[in-house]
Amino acid sequence: MRQLTREDYENLLAFRASLRRFQHWSQTQARKVGLTPAQHQLLLAVKGHRGGQGPTIGDLAGYLLLRHHSTVELVDRAEASGLVGRWGDDHDGRITVSGLPPTASRGLTKLAPAHLDELQNLAPVLDQLVARWKNSVTVDPAASTARSG
Repeated sequence: MRQLTREDYENLLAFRASLRRFQHWSQTQARKVGLTPAQHQLLLAVKGHRGGQGPTIGDLAGYLLLRHHSTVELVDRAEASGLVGRWGDDHDGRITVSGLPPTASRGLTKLAPAHLDELQNLAPVLDQLVARWKNSVTVDPAASTARSG
């Protein structure tokens, strides 16, 4: 393992600060449209879920990095607020979040374009950090082969 330099720490700080600024900005935007940050993330997880059916509680827990029971509580509150619908699977008993009613879709539709724009603004900063990091690291071919094998 190589010795970390001051520049490495500066790059890590710049990266973490950029992510935190984005997260703070995103939370502020969610509140402006009447959603909590957790509700925004939930709606995005439901809308962005791939596949023909809605996501299960397990899927949502994975997307949101929450424990199963915390996800159930979040979905319960969101359903009571009219933000999501859900149904149970008769075959395996899993709960599936079925989709977003129009009011929730409108809130998410307001947030998504601004978030994509903000990510485009953040991308050059992250690209620059990655380029600086790649230039400061000398790669040992034997080490990278050992890791990939």
